[in-house]
Amino acid sequence: MKFIDQYKNLGREIYILFFGRIVTSLGALIWPLMTLILKNKMGYDATFIAILTMGMSILQFPMLLLGGKLADTRNRKNVIIVCDLITEVSYVICAMIPLSGVSIALFYIAGLFATIEGPSYDALVADLSDGDTREKAYSLQYFGMNLGLVLAPTLGGLLFENHLGLAFLITALSTFTSTVLIFFFIKRLSVEKKSISKYEEKREGEGIFKILKERKALLLYALICGVGGFVYGQFNYLLPLNMEALYGSKGAEIFGFMTSTNALVVIVATPVITTFLGGLRDVRKLLVGEILITAGLYSFRYAQGIMPIYFALMTVFTIGEVFSTLGKQPYMTRRIPSSHWGRVNSFVNIVYGAFPAIGNVILGKVIDSQGYNVAWLLVGAAGAVTIVLSLILALNDRRSFPLLYDVGVKDSITLQNSQEDSGCTSGPH
Repeated sequence: MKFIDQYKNLGREIYILFFGRIVTSLGALIWPLMTLILKNKMGYDATFIAILTMGMSILQFPMLLLGGKLADTRNRKNVIIVCDLITEVSYVICAMIPLSGVSIALFYIAGLFATIEGPSYDALVADLSDGDTREKAYSLQYFGMNLGLVLAPTLGGLLFENHLGLAFLITALSTFTSTVLIFFFIKRLSVEKKSISKYEEKREGEGIFKILKERKALLLYALICGVGGFVYGQFNYLLPLNMEALYGSKGAEIFGFMTSTNALVVIVATPVITTFLGGLRDVRKLLVGEILITAGLYSFRYAQGIMPIYFALMTVFTIGEVFSTLGKQPYMTRRIPSSHWGRVNSFVNIVYGAFPAIGNVILGKVIDSQGYNVAWLLVGAAGAVTIVLSLILALNDRRSFPLLYDVGVKDSITLQNSQEDSGCTSGPH
């Protein structure tokens, strides 16, 4: 089949990472339910939940910087394995003790180490692909993650009421399975590049701020990720709170089904979009994605209590998510030196995390004082800002990175030329 054939010849390691994504996501029962755990199980209000989330984000910022530095200077496979082991131990302890503040602290520790490994994981995918295969490599990882998520949120919703400890244990075991796959079967840490973007040439010894100063479009991209991250983040903050307000304890199950719908649509839409719209510029994918994400989420303001419409809106939101995701990682890696993938990715993720962290505190106060309709209105306004910024980026990207828009020799350079110009090597890290 054409949908399957596009993922051929990506390399053994890419497929191992793909299967690792599947099994990790199969056991990802807790993260989608975190807001409801804090609200329903712990009794916290929306404002306090947002404050906890902001605190987590503040702790993540230095972890992201550390993760980016480790990704650019250390063996990326080893970084992933060590971080995974710490998260797994944290989940196991959570499963063995009564739900309390200690459980939440351990869960957030697991999240922090997952944050540290993120830049290494993304950079490893880039290392194991080149300019011609990178979009498909990232697409496959995204596909695998959501393949596992089809059942996980629903199962988590079913275990939410009486078997939360089991949910923690399943999360730990699934992550451990992925760790085993990576430890034993990832042998190569890079592949020979058939072609790379001129902008990807290594620039050893230069700081991240020099790179960002030269390529100011990346700052606009980071801002889009930040404001857009606040909008997208309402999938895991405002939406489950809204479901809980409408349906009480049954809100967890309904939200679980909606999250599974999200994953199912990703599974269908990702190969279709990659196959038929793979040639669409990454900046245009990003723009289309932000439009659909905003439309899908904001429309929940008008669907209060009308359950069948929830799943239609979730479909719109998810197709937007697919477009946005397929645009983001290729956009990043094609425009920054490979020597700075980890650090630039960390910078963008800090911005991505800061906006939801601060925004959710404000949104929590709005929910507690003025209700959900006003909160959804603010989300819609933020979405409109994201769309405008994405349009500006799409219109100006050619001027910032002209070689990516030329054809022929200018569009890419051979590895040999890259080595001659910058001393780049293709050996293992």
